[in-house]
Amino acid sequence: MKIIESLKPEDTFSLGEEIGKAAQPGSVYTLIGDLGVGKTVFTQGLAKGLGIEEAVNSPTFTIVQVYEEGRIPFYHFDVYRIGDVSEMDEVGYEDYIYGGGVSLIEWANLIEDILPERYTQIIIEKDLEKGFDYRRITIEEKVE
Repeated sequence: MKIIESLKPEDTFSLGEEIGKAAQPGSVYTLIGDLGVGKTVFTQGLAKGLGIEEAVNSPTFTIVQVYEEGRIPFYHFDVYRIGDVSEMDEVGYEDYIYGGGVSLIEWANLIEDILPERYTQIIIEKDLEKGFDYRRITIEEKVE
């Protein structure tokens, strides 16, 4: 487990970019944190690290957004509004997760039952006592 302290949004973006540069085909990242904690900023950094130049926003109403112009395809999931895990089958979840791209799943705690055996969990938390922009980012490799 690794804990990173981010003092400003640029730090969170840079960490995402660093992880994106190191990502390999088949990598799965889960991203957990409250609304407004910086998940999108992190995701934008990860996309940049993959060589994606287009704007990356949360796919809140589509569940998955696909970006193919980087060095590896990038599958960005946002499962916040999912009603039932079976909805993931409808979007072809397994084709993405077990495909040759990089998957990032926001709000992954809502679909824990169908996460792959191996993934990297990233948790972003605020600590207002340390400042408005402070974030504690915990990165942990998970193996079921």
